[in-house]
Amino acid sequence: MSDSVNEHRLASEALGAIPVAVLTVSDTRTRDNDESGKLIGALLLGKGHLVYLYDIVKDEPLAIAAFIDRLASEKKARVLLITGGTGMSRRDGTFEVLEKKITKTLPGFGELFRSLSFAEIGAAAMLSRATAGLVQDLAVFSMPGSVNAVRLAMEKLILPELAHLVREIQK
Repeated sequence: MSDSVNEHRLASEALGAIPVAVLTVSDTRTRDNDESGKLIGALLLGKGHLVYLYDIVKDEPLAIAAFIDRLASEKKARVLLITGGTGMSRRDGTFEVLEKKITKTLPGFGELFRSLSFAEIGAAAMLSRATAGLVQDLAVFSMPGSVNAVRLAMEKLILPELAHLVREIQK
């Protein structure tokens, strides 16, 4: 790892606990059976971050959009982590909502996620529409709803760069 990357990470760690919102998009999940949402929260807390808000909404574009709009306008959470709604079924609408909302894309997240997924699950990885970017100054990551996909995205991609990303947005 280059010295400049290490310098950025060290400077970013000074941010401390980052307030993060967690949203599960699902027609079937509840707080009792939402293992992916619980995992996101546990992984965030394990790295010293704050789960500012956790909610579940149906896979309805208007509900997803309203949640994102509210969060972006509040300016309390710095990051929104979404699980669910990224597949190809008729009900999967998270990607379409984000496609309209994102003002600055982070294409590397989806590309790397699918590449890492391919190593684990093969060609089915191409069916994921995981994406990331900024909605105003809110960083948004959208990942599939499976526990394995969440663990992969969080441990390999999001958590290692979360503080660095928030620091860059604040500049």
